[in-house]
Amino acid sequence: MLRGMSLQHALLGVLEARPMNGYELTRFFEAAPRWVWSAPHSQIYPALRQMEQAGLIEGQQEIRGTKLRRMVYSITERGLAELRAWAGTEHAAPPVRDAFFLQALFFDMVEPEQAASVLQTYVAQQEKLIAEWRAHSEALLAKETDLIKERLKNRPPVEHERIARLKAHVFKGQIAVAQARADWAREGLRLLAEDG
Repeated sequence: MLRGMSLQHALLGVLEARPMNGYELTRFFEAAPRWVWSAPHSQIYPALRQMEQAGLIEGQQEIRGTKLRRMVYSITERGLAELRAWAGTEHAAPPVRDAFFLQALFFDMVEPEQAASVLQTYVAQQEKLIAEWRAHSEALLAKETDLIKERLKNRPPVEHERIARLKAHVFKGQIAVAQARADWAREGLRLLAEDG
């Protein structure tokens, strides 16, 4: 039904751990280094409405005292089936659209010092991501993140280690990519120094 629509599948995956309101989901997706997908508020709420209309999630008004509060969304059986079908299906690689590599393609148009400054900033950004993802991977292995705690409540204890290792492995992949990008940028700095 939603094949290839990653935001909706990301939302289903988060809601599989526990019901959340739109504000909680927005905060979760805005903290991109904590996860592998980011999305702004302006995309999340329309996606939630579409998913509710499709029967993948259901919303219930949260009541506190005598007042209605935010809508809390939970995954439905149909949504769970969609998530499982999507996770177990091969998908074509997305088209390559990397703004930084496009920028680097035109480094010959600027002074070497300018290009070097851009590359140094890029290396620092990648190193920051590596540190954040390493910390997150370790927290997943220790089963200490809020989301994994919620997810494990609904899974048999015998599966907990495997689930934690699989989730941490994703961030190890992110670390490997960021490390390769940082190494590539350092090589670019060496090239610029040779030409200077």
